[in-house]
Amino acid sequence: MNSPIIKTLFSQILINNHNDRPVYLQISDEILILIKNGKLGSNQKLPSSREISKMLGVNRVTVSKAFEELQAQGWLESFVGRGTFVSSRIPTFKPKKLQESIIQLGLKTAGFKVNDNQYVANPYFIPTSMLHLDDGYPDPKQAPLQELYRAYRNQLTRSGLYDKFGAYGSPDGSEMYRDSISKYLNETRNLKTTKKNILSIRGTLMGINLVCTSLINPGDVIVSGIPGWQRAEHNFLHARAKHIGIPIDENGIIIEELENICRKTKVRMVYVTPHHHYPTTVSLRIDRRLELLRLANEYGFIIFEDDYDFDFHYNNRPLLPLASADENGMVIYCGSFSKSFSPAFRMGYLVASENVIEHLANVRILLDRQGDHILDNAMAEILTDGTVQRYTRKALSVYHERRDYFCSLLKNELGDIINFSVPEGGMTVWAEFEKNLDLKKITEQAYSKGLYFSDGSVHKYASSNKNATRLGFASSTTNNLSQSIDILKRIVL
Repeated sequence: MNSPIIKTLFSQILINNHNDRPVYLQISDEILILIKNGKLGSNQKLPSSREISKMLGVNRVTVSKAFEELQAQGWLESFVGRGTFVSSRIPTFKPKKLQESIIQLGLKTAGFKVNDNQYVANPYFIPTSMLHLDDGYPDPKQAPLQELYRAYRNQLTRSGLYDKFGAYGSPDGSEMYRDSISKYLNETRNLKTTKKNILSIRGTLMGINLVCTSLINPGDVIVSGIPGWQRAEHNFLHARAKHIGIPIDENGIIIEELENICRKTKVRMVYVTPHHHYPTTVSLRIDRRLELLRLANEYGFIIFEDDYDFDFHYNNRPLLPLASADENGMVIYCGSFSKSFSPAFRMGYLVASENVIEHLANVRILLDRQGDHILDNAMAEILTDGTVQRYTRKALSVYHERRDYFCSLLKNELGDIINFSVPEGGMTVWAEFEKNLDLKKITEQAYSKGLYFSDGSVHKYASSNKNATRLGFASSTTNNLSQSIDILKRIVL
């Protein structure tokens, strides 16, 4: 016969009929809590399924299923003619104060130590406003999403599925993708590659992280322009490299500063976004490009060329990448399709000498066995048939119009308080606000009115503390751009 205390414990179990979790699992969960809280000890006999079903007002079969669930997990034992008991193999739990009957979902704090200081804080914000002047995102309406969907579906319906997808493939990416990327880059950027020079990655950040993991040792010196991209810089710091920032002017990084550093210390890598420097959008002038390559050859450092938006240059043909003029294998070239499609599609590539790609692939397999070969192949299909190139040309025209319209609005409506240069390419304007304006408060007020843009705090440094931010125009229609500027104007004027 069970004690009155045991029966009281079971009678207090609450069933939530609006919970998606089946009732028998709710019961087993509650019994498990009683065991873990020390209220039911090892070898403790439980009330019968008939008794519990009466207490809880549920079917006896439901209680029996709860018992079976806990028996399968080893918490209960059942003996014919004797009843059901807490397993004799269960250690004695120290009694705890009985918690609420409803299980609390989602532990907030781990029982083990987490070294938060190992990583620099990487906060992020996902806006939900209707209007946005974002960090330079594309308009998904300008991307070949339907064509990519059809190509992806074709990959899953064609013959030879096992040969393609029944086993693991190469960690450097599908052969079809690497071959198509090689040809695409050779045709559009004057690179001289084969598929052996290509590594498929899931976006630029993965490329940066992989290179830092594979080629950077603690104490190595990495140089980049200031202001720069915080996410990249955090990867440098996590690799325990020494990061040195050099200033940026209207023609990109100041190469003389880099040369001065090289004369004093051994530089392992220089990170650049030469096409449109992030965040200021300026292009690295041709003489500085050539001098950067010369210094790399002389001092033996890696150039990591992040070419995140090569395809979007409006006033003239874009300057070819540093990688196109690299004859000694000093450049690791990185690109992605985040600007052609959407940041949601994690497709990109690293380009380097064959031995570097082999080394990176060997390290990459520890993080991501091979990437998404199905998506890679689908992307390769629409690259090979010219779909991506055709959509890019159309998008370039649309973004060019939006850039001109947006810059006209800025000049006419906010020209007295915002200083900017019309960007030659890319999807954002680097806007410097008057010093007396509090960008943080302005962005908070704008967001409350349905408009999101960054307060620019991620672009501030001790050596570069401009009251500036990036205002993206490509993802918004001209009508939305007008509404956005109207909101901003009403706040600041």
